[in-house]
Amino acid sequence: MDDRIFIGGGGADHAEPQYLLLDKANRHGLIAGATGTGKTVTLQILAEGLSAQGVPVFLSDVKGDLSGLAKAGSADFRLHEAFTKRATTIGLDLQYDRFPVTFWDLFGQQGHPIRATVAEMGPLLLSRLMDLTDVQEGVLNVAFRVADEKGLPLLDLEDLQALLIWCGQNAKELSLQYGNVATSSVGAIQRQLLVLENQGGNALFGEPALNLADIIRTEDGRGAVNILAADRLMGAPRLYATFLLWLLSELFEELPEVGNPDKPKLVFFFDEAHLLFDDAPKALVDKVERVARLIRSKGVGVFFITQNPTDVPEDVLGQLGNRVQHALRAFTAKDNRALKQAAETYRSNPEFDTATAIQEVGTGEAVTSLLDAKGIPGVVDQTLIRPPSSQLGPIDAGERQAIMRTSPMAGKYDERLNRESAAEILAERAQKAADDAAAAEAAEENAEMEEREFKRARRYDGRGVPGRSTSRGSPSKTGFGEAISGVVMKELKGTTGRRIVRGVLGGLFKGR
Repeated sequence: MDDRIFIGGGGADHAEPQYLLLDKANRHGLIAGATGTGKTVTLQILAEGLSAQGVPVFLSDVKGDLSGLAKAGSADFRLHEAFTKRATTIGLDLQYDRFPVTFWDLFGQQGHPIRATVAEMGPLLLSRLMDLTDVQEGVLNVAFRVADEKGLPLLDLEDLQALLIWCGQNAKELSLQYGNVATSSVGAIQRQLLVLENQGGNALFGEPALNLADIIRTEDGRGAVNILAADRLMGAPRLYATFLLWLLSELFEELPEVGNPDKPKLVFFFDEAHLLFDDAPKALVDKVERVARLIRSKGVGVFFITQNPTDVPEDVLGQLGNRVQHALRAFTAKDNRALKQAAETYRSNPEFDTATAIQEVGTGEAVTSLLDAKGIPGVVDQTLIRPPSSQLGPIDAGERQAIMRTSPMAGKYDERLNRESAAEILAERAQKAADDAAAAEAAEENAEMEEREFKRARRYDGRGVPGRSTSRGSPSKTGFGEAISGVVMKELKGTTGRRIVRGVLGGLFKGR
């Protein structure tokens, strides 16, 4: 098997073959150019070449065009004649073919659902996703620390929302341990979570989470072509960019070191790459640069696809060894500066002016610079890009559904799991605390009632109480005479008794 991927023909008459060396495909790359200049075709032929060599690829389909990789091109295709002519010019024996495609979709409509857990995403990427301030990001970091320490799995947005409620209720105690945890910051994060949920973030977070082995696989010796449906996802560009960056980070964290392999384990195509860097904080750009610099030792190549090379920060751009530059248009002074800057990044060719060539190449042509066997960027060349073997343009919905039904991933990710996690654990703890509080309150009320009853109750010791009978309707054990005496004394103490006494005493005095 050839260890090269044919890109097209270079030189004055386009007869000089231009190759991407397979063992240099993990040195990353750039596909740039204005809209309509052929970036999608270049992406398609690279995916075809890598798959044919047994290298899995993962690419995002922003416009829906790349689904054609699942179907062979045909002689009755409207561009067949133009493709045949181009193939003849560059010395290619054009053979139409299809490739083993697996469709993925965050929303589960145009592909198999693809998910990540909140814990896997982490506070840095989530903060970027929700556009949090530094203070709010600090509070989110505290929430993740609490989840780790208290054994609260964060799987979906409901888990994170429940944890933030708990943090808000215990903000005073958390502030003493971790620094200020303001309830206003917690509330702001909750509002951003609501926005994220409305954008479809609840579809991304949950289980079963993506198993990386399901994208790094081969079928009949060919690398799997994983296509993420991104046309709807582009309506939430921050969600799109963050998800792809998470996937890169997961590959970096989980794959073992392989050094310089003969061919990559996976090549990752990041379309609309500018979305990753627009207004990105320095910490995030640093993370991307670190991943780009180190992930190649894991056998993973990354190709950024964007309109202008200046969309990619210089530290990241410096890691991209293989470059395919389609036409750039310069209509303003800013465009001219960008064009000049793009041209300066290539090894000059004495046969032509690079800046002029970048402006003048037509559709299907590009200015290319590919790494040679020593890893040195090749001299820039004007290249006629080879035509694709698979269908150019999308397949229809029925064909897509048929491929999904027979896919090895069919049924594996379709049903969402909802195992016990932070939301359920906190709800159980809250219910138990409420039950314990209710039981304690009832016990306290019972104790108070018993105390009141004790104070009010009459205590009987068998000896009686002076001046009272021990029981109504029963004669006193002290004797009948004493009982009569008691009645008399009671009457004498009353009004009638006092009158009798006054009368008796008055009569006695009168008698004297």
